[in-house]
Amino acid sequence: MVPMLELADATVRFGGRAALDAVDLDVAEHEIVCVLGPSGSGKSTLLRVVAGLQDLDGGRVLLGGRDQRGVPAHKRGVGLMFQDHQLFPQRDVGANVAFGLRMHGASKGEQADRVGELLSLVGLPGAERRAVAALSGGEQQRVALARALAPRPRLLMLDEPLGQLDRSLRERLVVELRELFGELGTTVLAVTHDQGEAFALADRVVVMRDGRIAQSGTPLEVWQHPADEFVARFLGFDNVVEATVSGEAADTPWGKVPVPAGAVHGPGRILVRPAGVRLVDAAEAQLTCTVAARTFRGTHVALQLAPEGAPRLEAACALREAPEVGDAVGVVFDAAEIVVLGRGAAPDGAGRPADG
Repeated sequence: MVPMLELADATVRFGGRAALDAVDLDVAEHEIVCVLGPSGSGKSTLLRVVAGLQDLDGGRVLLGGRDQRGVPAHKRGVGLMFQDHQLFPQRDVGANVAFGLRMHGASKGEQADRVGELLSLVGLPGAERRAVAALSGGEQQRVALARALAPRPRLLMLDEPLGQLDRSLRERLVVELRELFGELGTTVLAVTHDQGEAFALADRVVVMRDGRIAQSGTPLEVWQHPADEFVARFLGFDNVVEATVSGEAADTPWGKVPVPAGAVHGPGRILVRPAGVRLVDAAEAQLTCTVAARTFRGTHVALQLAPEGAPRLEAACALREAPEVGDAVGVVFDAAEIVVLGRGAAPDGAGRPADG
């Protein structure tokens, strides 16, 4: 089956630097793919290449099996929605949503029908005559989405679609977007730096680093099995140390740590998720630590544990069971929450997401 979108060896250079470095990526029809990465990873360049806003220095972009070389942006049949909405302030909501339809030669009756249908779909029924300036940020986002969907694009691309909204509104809208795209059967390629947004919206998550794809998989696959240290740290996991795996355990600065059956033997690095750092009585402990800090995270307390002569550990603890700063605690490790990472290493400062 021909993918809706295919990038083959897609390469873009700015000066001597490759913003995209021979990237291969397929997006199937009706699939929602979210691209994550730190600033400078190439995710925004990838979007611009597909949209026809940035020329390739090498490789190909195919839509529906057709090479898009030389095809201008307005003839690619794709929709693009930016973070800042880019609505026309002098036009009302209806005129904004109808813009693409008018450019495609739709009659006034067709425009009115489609605008009404889409405004109902995005939760703004009857808003055709409202002024754009009178809309809230969330309402403007819905209008921008309706405008992008109006010409029935074969591929909808979202550039930081919810980036300017407050967290509670983002969390609500991302659920609505997922339901809406499923209802419409829309194929989506989205770029975001917000991991929660990507994992909630996507069928597949693509993590980029230095113009290349570091990992691609379902949200569950990427979360449970980061490909290497870079991906693990980008996802916010800090419990990463050098280790030597032998049998069903690894020698680490924290002592012997169990690893899942079938783990690759030899030197490397391991990730211990905070959920895999279990607090126990001293008599059962593999490791003794002092609580150095605790942070309330809403559903749990994040603890920074300081073992003697070893790197700090983050642990996740139930609210009612969280010890106080300065307390001594025992720790055991849960093999189900431990990942033996690939050989890729994270450069300094690469572990945190950023815009770009």
